[in-house]
Amino acid sequence: MWKRILLFAAMAASATLGFFAAKAQVTFEGSLNQIERTYETVLSDMDLKGIKVRSDTNIVNILLIGNDFREENGYSAAGLTDTMMIATLDNKHKALKLTSLMRDILVEIPGYGSNKLNSAYSIGGVELLYQTIAQNFGIQLDGYVEVSFEAFEKVVNDVGGVEVELTESEANYLNTTNYISKKKYRNVKVGKNKLNGNQALGYCRIRKTVYTPDGLTDDYGRTWRQRTVISGIFDRVKKLPMSSWVDIANNVLGGYVTTDLTNKSIKNYIKSVMFMGTTEIHQLQIPVDGYYSGSRLDGVGSCLTIDKEAQSQALNQFIFDYNGKEEFQYVPNGLASTASQTPAVAY
Repeated sequence: MWKRILLFAAMAASATLGFFAAKAQVTFEGSLNQIERTYETVLSDMDLKGIKVRSDTNIVNILLIGNDFREENGYSAAGLTDTMMIATLDNKHKALKLTSLMRDILVEIPGYGSNKLNSAYSIGGVELLYQTIAQNFGIQLDGYVEVSFEAFEKVVNDVGGVEVELTESEANYLNTTNYISKKKYRNVKVGKNKLNGNQALGYCRIRKTVYTPDGLTDDYGRTWRQRTVISGIFDRVKKLPMSSWVDIANNVLGGYVTTDLTNKSIKNYIKSVMFMGTTEIHQLQIPVDGYYSGSRLDGVGSCLTIDKEAQSQALNQFIFDYNGKEEFQYVPNGLASTASQTPAVAY
């Protein structure tokens, strides 16, 4: 008798869990359906004829684009890519990786000659940006996600803010400029702060004459801040219940995010991260130290002239060979796995 009751209870519990799991699946699917799709621009199907790129079926590379398009104070334009990162899901080494591509790198833009990397998007959109990355760094990308400033602010607010440590120069700059666009939030302080979305966006956009706690300035400091905030968001999200993930998705995805990834791909990537067993994000900034110089060229302005072979090797080593066991260091013509990376020097 008791066995039958227990069996019935187990069956009822399983049915109930199955119902809620199915409901959650449908709800999440609805959230993903809000994303703007651009299936005519699918990076994984793009013709890279004549361009040698490296790929691995166990490693997924997604291009993250933060676009500075906004309509305020009479400004309205397609904009340059304010943020360009490669998010890597490395199932081979069970590692998560995030690489910043500095926007002032001097590259060869296919069909348009030499210019800064962030010019590629304004000239030819995501397609040309991908072709430029492929040609100059030999990396195959599996998709892209483009996020607006407004989506970034919403995400930070939805996770309850992100904690950062501000230097005196950073705090002063944020409180005395319009980088924090809403005046009422220009009240940050030196030391640890929990930034809301508007404050975090201003923090990520700081560039000139301001120093990070490690002494980085200019675009080196800005890309460091961007990676720091993204890692902070990830840390906050992983502590939230999955029900909150759906709420965040519903609030952020509609009208603020564009991608070529299918719902199935996104769900598979999320599952891979959940079952990977790590939440640490390993970081890299391109160009790596020692293989570039600051320049000023007519028609281009201030830029970073790089050793393209070295930078391509460094990026490929980090994405495909680095095992995440220790700090990364680029090893010329070798496989990188250990030692620490020297910070870049500002120009």
